[in-house]
Amino acid sequence: MAIEYHIFKSFPKGEILEGIIALHKTIFGPSDNLLDKMARKPPLLIVTAMDDERVVGYKIGYELNESKFYSWLGGVDPAYRNLGIASSLMKEQHQYLEENGYKIVQTKTMNRWRGMLVLNIKNGFDVIETYTDDKGRHKIVLEKELLT
Repeated sequence: MAIEYHIFKSFPKGEILEGIIALHKTIFGPSDNLLDKMARKPPLLIVTAMDDERVVGYKIGYELNESKFYSWLGGVDPAYRNLGIASSLMKEQHQYLEENGYKIVQTKTMNRWRGMLVLNIKNGFDVIETYTDDKGRHKIVLEKELLT
């Protein structure tokens, strides 16, 4: 199996976008409004992990300001976990951000996504804040300084 990584600076077309949406539903459950949420964000940077024509992982984010980027959503197909795909998606995203002048990448997670929390900490993120959102969910805010 050879996983290939692709970067999109806008919505990917057709089957790739459908693959991202289907994988998002597999990981996070029903998300009827994901496309609407994506459309309301600033221009998106999307990194995909592909096994042939199949989306097996993705990472979506957007610019907060000229030096700070927000890594918003991501995940890996359960059948493809523990193969280093999440780490590779992060590496691809961070390399792009460094090459394009960003100084900081920020993300948020929750305790229920412990794998993501551990991955972020192992890759140089620091917990900078915690809070409870308007739905009563405890959120963890992390940031990492990039090597620009």
